[in-house]
Amino acid sequence: MNLDFTIEDGHFRAQVRDWLQTNVPRHHRPADGPEMRDFDIAWQRRQYDGGWAGIAWPTEYGGRGLSTIQQLIWYEEYARAGAPYVGVNFVGLLHGGPTLIANGDEAQKAAHLPKILKGEEMWCQGFSEPGSGSDLASLRTRAVIDGDHLVVNGQKIWTSFAQWADCQELLVRTDTEVPKHKGISWVICDMKTPGVRVRPIRTMADNFEYCEVFYDDVRIPLANVVGGLNNGWRVAMSTLSFERGTGFMAEQVALARELEALIKLAKEKCGADGRPMIKDDEIARKLATLRAEVTSLQAMTYSSISLNERRGTPGAEASILRLYHGLLTQRLYRLSLDVLGPASLELSSPEEGWTGPYLYSFSRTIGGGTAEIQRNIIAERVLGLPRSR
Repeated sequence: MNLDFTIEDGHFRAQVRDWLQTNVPRHHRPADGPEMRDFDIAWQRRQYDGGWAGIAWPTEYGGRGLSTIQQLIWYEEYARAGAPYVGVNFVGLLHGGPTLIANGDEAQKAAHLPKILKGEEMWCQGFSEPGSGSDLASLRTRAVIDGDHLVVNGQKIWTSFAQWADCQELLVRTDTEVPKHKGISWVICDMKTPGVRVRPIRTMADNFEYCEVFYDDVRIPLANVVGGLNNGWRVAMSTLSFERGTGFMAEQVALARELEALIKLAKEKCGADGRPMIKDDEIARKLATLRAEVTSLQAMTYSSISLNERRGTPGAEASILRLYHGLLTQRLYRLSLDVLGPASLELSSPEEGWTGPYLYSFSRTIGGGTAEIQRNIIAERVLGLPRSR
């Protein structure tokens, strides 16, 4: 395992820092609506035009073709510069695109990867269903072969930014006569296809990030099947490995910046006794513990990236990072309410303030596989323990 940065990595870091210092938007990302979508698209296009989109993506599809270590450097500097959340582009950039790179055919890669990097094509994920969340293999959205098309009927839920998406990574059941893991296909669904209907869901953080999606006789070309018919479980595990590993690397790195912002708040915010909250022994202890834990998360991330460099894709240990990051994020934002005191009753957006991110943090141990699912993966695939019954 090699966690050292080379001289070339140092030069790359300096280039990244210089570009971000000049180009990071100076105004906040809008919290919701078309303004948010337009902001995210414009920021992604600026990165592409500057040569900073797809650091580790193949050059033939518009990427830089660099190492995962250099991708990590980009994320570290991105967080340090306070650059905005990837937003509506996150599915395409962080797991849909990488899944196509790993499993798609040349026509699929050429058709979608350059557009994703340019911010011209937004993606959403159609995995979870009512009653089929943690037990993903129990999904019931059905696809029947009709000539050179699949005809899809069913429903998906918790689909981030489906109201803005052009394409969807969609899991459908294409064979009901085999064990449930073997009859699934991973397909690219054009969200403008007749029969696709989207219903946004208001969250407790007061935004509409998530949606329900309904499919009524939706016709999808068989050419849109990725990785082969009835081979969707393997492809989906590839998608989830990216979602749990490199796909949220930026969020892991950004957590350190968020903690330092909370420490700064604790120094400025005074309690009922007129003293800064940082002078409260319990607050100070919790902040110190969080700083140690964030540093541990960083070390685990470095270790994971070093392993990924040799294997090419994240392994089961990505679930350790996913679980630890989710729980740590929730503890950090819960502490922010203690620091704020009565002011925490005023709702803020996820982009500004602390209460919005606190409410959103509950999703950190649900999305991409619940905390319980992550613990099972760690127990069985990392520690080699017997399967739970």
